[in-house]
Amino acid sequence: MIEVQHLTKRYGRVTAVDDISFRVERGEILGFLGPNGAGKTTTMRVLTGYMPATAGRTLVAGFDVFDQPIEAKRRTGYLPETPPLYPEMTVREYLTFVARIKRVPAAERTRRVGAVMDRIRVSDVAERHCGKLSKGYRQRVGLAQALIHNPDVLILDEPTAGLDPKQIIETRELIKGFAGDHTIILSTHILPEVSQTCQRVVIINKGKVVAIDTPANLTSRLRGSEAMYVQVDSGGATVETVLAGVAGVTKVTATDHHDAITGYEVESTRGRDVRRELARAVIANGWGLLELRPVRMSLEDIFLSLTTEEAPAEAIEPADATPVAESSHE
Repeated sequence: MIEVQHLTKRYGRVTAVDDISFRVERGEILGFLGPNGAGKTTTMRVLTGYMPATAGRTLVAGFDVFDQPIEAKRRTGYLPETPPLYPEMTVREYLTFVARIKRVPAAERTRRVGAVMDRIRVSDVAERHCGKLSKGYRQRVGLAQALIHNPDVLILDEPTAGLDPKQIIETRELIKGFAGDHTIILSTHILPEVSQTCQRVVIINKGKVVAIDTPANLTSRLRGSEAMYVQVDSGGATVETVLAGVAGVTKVTATDHHDAITGYEVESTRGRDVRRELARAVIANGWGLLELRPVRMSLEDIFLSLTTEEAPAEAIEPADATPVAESSHE
């Protein structure tokens, strides 16, 4: 539904986006992550036709954003970081205006505006001027204008920036409800938002894509091994030697200790499930097995690992990734 092929954007001598490629499948919510200044907003602006690329190609619903801009834009809804509202218009007037310029048929405009206001939950402020709305309502009206023509694709740039916790939760639930009906790129640097909303992530750093995958897959691939947390009531006995002797275990580290209860992080060969063997070893020695669970890297750990100075030079891509065709507009 969305395909980015070797996209590059330069501002003079500065390369903001450097030869990035990725695709988003129909009905998917893709998180587009990166630190401030990484090139996220520039990529969003190229995807929406707001600015041209220096090189590369972008397709939306099969239409080239450069060669077929009108067709691509008809299928795209865009919420920039600052919603494009007219303060002197009421919410209803503004959405009716947007419906008209996005060519929603005249016979459907009233119904469509009402339906979108109900869906985004802004009907209670329909007659209020946009300039007098709270930050949360402005974001919602911005979402409504992106949805008014029922586009195939939604591109949302920092949709919860500046919202309070309650508004963030409400906006997040709205976005999750769009999945399936719309293909969504969600650009943000708020990591919990991605982990709770998106099926896959693209992480960009200094204009380059450094990872494309699901958070779960990134966890195992970055760690390079499997890890389990084991908590044992050993009555003062030393457990590390026994756990280290389990087949497939590569490292055992004590992480916490309280009286006779000790917790261990046990690493094993990648792809090797040692839970049964660990449980058997603990029980066979007469110790109490209090906890046994996988240890996952958080999305914060993944993000920091890939966007710091020590980040890997090559992008981490899914094993089944297929190359995109080369094409460019200079």
